[in-house]
Amino acid sequence: MHASLYREIETVFRKESRLCLRSKSSWLVVLMFALTTLSCVSLLLQGDRLTPRLLAAMIWVILFFSLIAGAGRGFADEEQSGTLMALQVYGSSQAVLFGKGLFMAVLLFVLGLLIVPVYLVLMDGDVSSPAVLVLTLFAGTYGMAMAGTLLSALMTGARVQNGLLSILMLPVMLPILLPAIVLTAGCFGGALPALSYLVGMLLYDGILTIAASLLFDFLWYED
Repeated sequence: MHASLYREIETVFRKESRLCLRSKSSWLVVLMFALTTLSCVSLLLQGDRLTPRLLAAMIWVILFFSLIAGAGRGFADEEQSGTLMALQVYGSSQAVLFGKGLFMAVLLFVLGLLIVPVYLVLMDGDVSSPAVLVLTLFAGTYGMAMAGTLLSALMTGARVQNGLLSILMLPVMLPILLPAIVLTAGCFGGALPALSYLVGMLLYDGILTIAASLLFDFLWYED
């Protein structure tokens, strides 16, 4: 990437950060959704312990629906506020894609770092491989964010309803969610996780990034 593209990506990232701070109530709703889900599950179990796979699946289900709640607004808010046209004129497609995608990835990763400790306390769980768990969260949230950003732009351009985001996103997310659940369950279960799953996630993230970069050019300028 050229230095000018890095600066453009940074500009879009900062713009997203400012918008997030202005409308922080919407992201607090996402956080409260995650915490409420954890609290309800903990109360319903009444001290019973879930298997590592169920513990891991619950975390990634929460992150998945948190992404849907956040990513669906990525370009819809721009369109409603009237800034989408200005963004198309003055912002390059790659800067918009990576600026918005990286910002969403940071938000999801931070959300994961916030809810996992609370989750472990409520569910009385243990982590045997913290480093692998953090890397899994990083690889999973990055791939989810890039896919969510691309599909959000696709929905805005196609003028389809926002509720279709989860339907469109699930097939793209399965290659991320399934190995992420296996790795996370290994971190909770005490057995050393198969690191080949992590390598597969990183490779899929790379393929997804390249595909999103190529597709976004056509989508952005076609709109």
